[in-house]
Amino acid sequence: MSKPKQVTIVDVAEEAGVSIATVSNVLNRGGIRSSKETIRKVEQAAERLGYRRNTMAAGLSRNKTYEIGLIVPGLNGYYGQLAEHLQVEAHNRGYHLSVFSSGGFDPEIERRNLEVLQQRRVDGLICHGLAMGFESTRSIVNSGTPLVLINGWDWPEDIAIGAVNLGFASACEQSVKLLLERGCRTLCYVSSKRSKAIDEQRHIGFIRGMERYGNGINYEVADAKDLDVDVFLRKMREGHPAPIGIVAFDDHVALRLICGTLRLGIELPEEMKIVGINNDYIAEHSYPGLTSWDIPYTFQAQMAIDKLLSKLSNQQAAEQDEREINVPLTLIERHTTNALKGGVNEHVAKGN
Repeated sequence: MSKPKQVTIVDVAEEAGVSIATVSNVLNRGGIRSSKETIRKVEQAAERLGYRRNTMAAGLSRNKTYEIGLIVPGLNGYYGQLAEHLQVEAHNRGYHLSVFSSGGFDPEIERRNLEVLQQRRVDGLICHGLAMGFESTRSIVNSGTPLVLINGWDWPEDIAIGAVNLGFASACEQSVKLLLERGCRTLCYVSSKRSKAIDEQRHIGFIRGMERYGNGINYEVADAKDLDVDVFLRKMREGHPAPIGIVAFDDHVALRLICGTLRLGIELPEEMKIVGINNDYIAEHSYPGLTSWDIPYTFQAQMAIDKLLSKLSNQQAAEQDEREINVPLTLIERHTTNALKGGVNEHVAKGN
């Protein structure tokens, strides 16, 4: 049985009634502008003939693969949503995004990720600050692969230039200001120390807010891990005058606190006021509605892709990059801080 004839761009050009150069430009994303009608004709001809582009060969011939690697700690929650937005932004710029999960610093997974990245010869890499170790990531950079970090607050400067970081510290600082303006005279930050650098940023912002706006007001810090919520809430209510303000590490921690107030009959927001972070689905649909900081996924993804493509096109300019790009969060105020009669209030935390 004879092997089927492989369809080439010559066949596609003939089928579409355009030049070979036009087919090559459209299918290989050559950068020369073509009309929407021409692109449609070429793509439809390629589909009819069953043309399959050899991306490896095309990449080698141009020393470019049009593939970007993304390494995140996992694929749940924030990381999964971030990956989806980055994938859309990469696609819009003519790139394919290959997503890798580090499995929580599993050395074997990290080693295999490095091997695959090197084999695929990705044009650039986007890495979350909690996804890989310093030295492993540095080895990729030293090999000549441009890198953009996301949420790389505590990374060494030689591999963190131009990091695109969410303004968690600013959000927590502004949370303190909001709670004090709402009449709270005792504040508490409920942390999640196992989240390391992310928790550290939020803790820094909380302390900075207390120092800037607290004027000697009492505050406490508690860890959500193994926290007996009911005991904690009783202690706060019995030991301090109402209202008490709580900044929760994220909306999941905040939800535990909200459920506790409902069990104990603590009135929100009269006796306690709670602010979360991430503005997850539960923030809008919990009862009562949770005040939370919304993450601009699309904007962060656009900034990261823009920064990486800038490094790909102009290495010299990238070397003069700013140390950090701060991405501000937006406060969506709901019932847990203010008895709103309708709708929500919004406030943007800018700067760090």
